[in-house]
Amino acid sequence: MTVSTKKSTRRSSASPSHRDKRPKPPFPKQSQRRPGIEAKMQPRPQFLAPEYRGAGRLAGKVALITGGDSGIGRSVAVLFAREGADVAIVYTKPEQRDADETKSAIENEGGRCLLIPGDVRQSAFCDRAVAQTVDALGRLDVLVNNAAYQQHRRDIADLTDEQLERTFQTNIFGYFYMARAAIPRMKPGAAIINTGSITGLEGSAQLLDYSATKGAIHAFTKSLAQLLVDKKIRVNCVAPGPIWTPLNVADKGAAGAAKHGEETPMSRPGQPEEVAPSYVFFASNADSSYITGEVLTLLGGSTTAG
Repeated sequence: MTVSTKKSTRRSSASPSHRDKRPKPPFPKQSQRRPGIEAKMQPRPQFLAPEYRGAGRLAGKVALITGGDSGIGRSVAVLFAREGADVAIVYTKPEQRDADETKSAIENEGGRCLLIPGDVRQSAFCDRAVAQTVDALGRLDVLVNNAAYQQHRRDIADLTDEQLERTFQTNIFGYFYMARAAIPRMKPGAAIINTGSITGLEGSAQLLDYSATKGAIHAFTKSLAQLLVDKKIRVNCVAPGPIWTPLNVADKGAAGAAKHGEETPMSRPGQPEEVAPSYVFFASNADSSYITGEVLTLLGGSTTAG
């Protein structure tokens, strides 16, 4: 566990044509071993959101983000810091290179960053991660359940017991463990944000187990929101379509990664920085104090979710 103390006032500067430079398939053919390292991806995912201006929405808050080292979690961490929050990120040890880069990006936004390596499949680790966050950063206001495991299979006969267990333990058990540990530390006005998926709404023939866990996350979100409404803790979910992250490069193989996202109406995958503002929206009481139990889809132009 490491925590930074560096403070800065740097804010990203916008490029007028940034939104016009979103990478589109075909991408260079590339594959990685799981969990995938963002630093090795070509092109690199866009996570700094140079056109996003912070407004102090999360000033004085502390957030804990699982899977915060890369992909969507990394961009969420950066924008939370830009809005004034200090951030703890959970990641696995093979992802240390990405975690260190994310820590530097958070510090450049003026936030403190706590690095917590570990495995959300272990309930004891989730308990420790929450305790370490509160001990080091003083409080816990926002939990983002974002860590995920995904592996395509062409036939249900190829879906092993080991894969089923890993997918469910990471994608839904880990969400339960983190929420169970975090809620007693949270005060009224706190927020929990879960990462779902379009596959949890529409299904996916080659992602049976992953889709099932994402559907469970959507139901978990709505149920936990009902449970916590009297405690004034809001629970919401962001359900993206295809996003350019290490998770997909490590799963799809060279040919699949090269075509990732081409089936969307926008003919490209989303970038992490295009997803992260929705997490800020759900984390901020100034923006979403009357919203709980919602599943927000971000689909690159598709309009038929659910």
